[in-house]
Amino acid sequence: MQPARFLYLLLCLAAGLLVGFSSPDKGKKATWIWQAELIDTQRQEILDFAKSQGINMIYLRIDREKPFDYYRPFIREARLAGIDVHALGGHPRWALAVDRERMLGLVDWVKRYNRSVDQEERIRGVHLDIEPYLLDEWYDDQPAVLKQWMGNIEAFVAAAREEDGLEVGTDLAVWFDQTPVPGQAGTPFSTWMIDTFDHVTLMAYRDTVDGPNGIEALVKDELEAADALGKQVIIAVNTKEMPHDPHTSFFEEGAEAMDAQLAEVTSRLGGHSSFGGVAVHDYRHWQNLRKPTDTTTKPVLGTYVWHAEHAITEGDEILAFAKEQGINLLYVRLDLQQPYEAYADFVEKATAAGIEVHAMGGHPIWALEQYRERMLKLVRYVKDYNRNVAPNQQFRGIHLDIEPYVMPVWRQDTNDVLRQWMGNLDAFVEETKRESNLETSCDLAVWLDQFDVPDEPGTSFSKWVIGRLDHVTLMAFRDYAEGPGGIAAVAKDEMMFADELDKKLIIAVEMKESGEGEHITFFEEGKAEMMRQLAKLPRLLSEHPSYKGNAVHAYEYWKTAKE
Repeated sequence: MQPARFLYLLLCLAAGLLVGFSSPDKGKKATWIWQAELIDTQRQEILDFAKSQGINMIYLRIDREKPFDYYRPFIREARLAGIDVHALGGHPRWALAVDRERMLGLVDWVKRYNRSVDQEERIRGVHLDIEPYLLDEWYDDQPAVLKQWMGNIEAFVAAAREEDGLEVGTDLAVWFDQTPVPGQAGTPFSTWMIDTFDHVTLMAYRDTVDGPNGIEALVKDELEAADALGKQVIIAVNTKEMPHDPHTSFFEEGAEAMDAQLAEVTSRLGGHSSFGGVAVHDYRHWQNLRKPTDTTTKPVLGTYVWHAEHAITEGDEILAFAKEQGINLLYVRLDLQQPYEAYADFVEKATAAGIEVHAMGGHPIWALEQYRERMLKLVRYVKDYNRNVAPNQQFRGIHLDIEPYVMPVWRQDTNDVLRQWMGNLDAFVEETKRESNLETSCDLAVWLDQFDVPDEPGTSFSKWVIGRLDHVTLMAFRDYAEGPGGIAAVAKDEMMFADELDKKLIIAVEMKESGEGEHITFFEEGKAEMMRQLAKLPRLLSEHPSYKGNAVHAYEYWKTAKE
C-alpha cells in the first residue's frame, strides 16, 4: 500500500472512531432489472423468484416516460415482501458535464414520484450505473473525464440527499482502486467513490472466490477503505454469458456453483464492518441460469476407466461406448508420468459429446497421513494440467477411491485410521479448491454409515464424508433395486444425510464378478437386467433431492458383460 494512501485511510479510520461507524445490514441480496416493462408482464414471476432466492433489494431501471401509476403496484407488493426498490439509471455519457442534467433528471423524477404516492409505494434509493471507460473521451483524456464525473456525482448526491431517507448508491468496477483521483496521487478513485455514496456495489465479476484474481483478492482494498470510512460495500457477481472472458461470469458454472461461491463470499468477507451483502447481475440472466435445461436435469450415468492407458490408446472406443450407453460422466484414472497432451484430445472429445471427465486416483494407503503427499500429487497434476490446456480440454473434477478397510491396520485400530483418513480428505478438499473450480468426490462403501466419527459418538462417518465433498458415489453394490437389502434400502441413510446437507449423491453398482455373493454384482444378470433395475431407482428415491443418478463399476467389465 502506498504511504499517502495509508495515511489517507488512517485519517478516515480515526474519523470513524470519533463519530462511530454505522451498523451495516449484512443481509443484502440484490439484483438488477434493466427492462422496466417486466414489472408489468412478469410481476408475480419476479416476486416469486425474489422470494425463492432471498432477494431483498432490486435496482429497477426507471423509464421516465411511464406514468407514476405504472410503478406503484410492483413497488407496493415488493415492499410487502420485504424488498426495497431502488431507482436505477445510467449511461457512460452521464460522466460528462454536458450530460449532467440528464442524470439529475433521475433524481428529480424519484422525488416527484415519492411525493405523490403512499409510504409503502415509495422508492427507497437511487442507483447509478455509469461506465465512462466505454467512451472515446476516456482514452483521449482520462483525468478530464474523471473530474467531470466527480462533479456530476457530487451534484447528483447533493440533489438526492435533499429527500429524507433516500439512499444513494452506484456500481463500481473493481480496478478503480488502481486509478488515482486527479491531483491526489495517494487517493484511489474507488476510495473517493466509497466515501461519496451511501453504498457502492462492487462489480467483482469473477467465478471464484479464491486465487490472486479471485473475488476475495479483488475486493480487499475497497473493503478496507470502506471499513475505515464507515460505508457499505455490496459484492456483485455476473451471470451473463461472456464468451471472451468466461472467468467473469457464472454462465458456464451454473446456479449451484454460484450459490456456493456467494456463500463463501459472505463467510470470508462478513468480518468486515463494511460488508453489506451480495448482488447478482442481472435478474433476466440469473433467472435463465436457474431454469432447468436438458444438460442440467439429465440424470447422471457414469462409469470408471481404471486403466490409465485406455484413455490414451482406446479413447475413441471408450467414447463410442459411452454414447451408446448414455454415459455422461467418466472417472478416469491418470498416469501422472504422462505429459498433459496425452489426455487433452480425449477430454476435448468427451466434452464435445456432453460427457464430464473427472480425474481419478486412489489406493488404500491414501487414507494414512504418511501417504498424504501421494494423494496430493494427483491434485497438483490435475490443476497444473487444467492451467496448461484449453477450457474444453479441462477435467471437471477429481475423484478418489480410498478403501483402507482392506489393510490389516484397519482391524488393529479403526478409529486411528478414520482420523488419518479424515485429515487426508480435508487436505484433499483444501488443495483442490485452492484457485480452482474442480469438483471433489469419492467412492463410499455403503456400510461405513455404521461407524461414528472418532470422538463424536452419534455422528456417522458417512455423513461427515458426504458433507465434506461436492458429491459422493455410494457403492450400493446389490443386484436388485427394491425390497429389503436392495439398492434403495441400503442407500437410505446416506440419502437422508445428503438431503440434510444439500449435497449430491450418485448410486454405484457393480458389474465385476465377485466372490462376496451373487447378490453383490450384476455379473450373472448382465447389462439389460442392470439397466432395468437402475430404471427403478428414480421412482424409489424420488423423495430425495440429493439423488443425481447412477454409476457402473467399471467400463472394462460393463463393455464385456453379457447382454
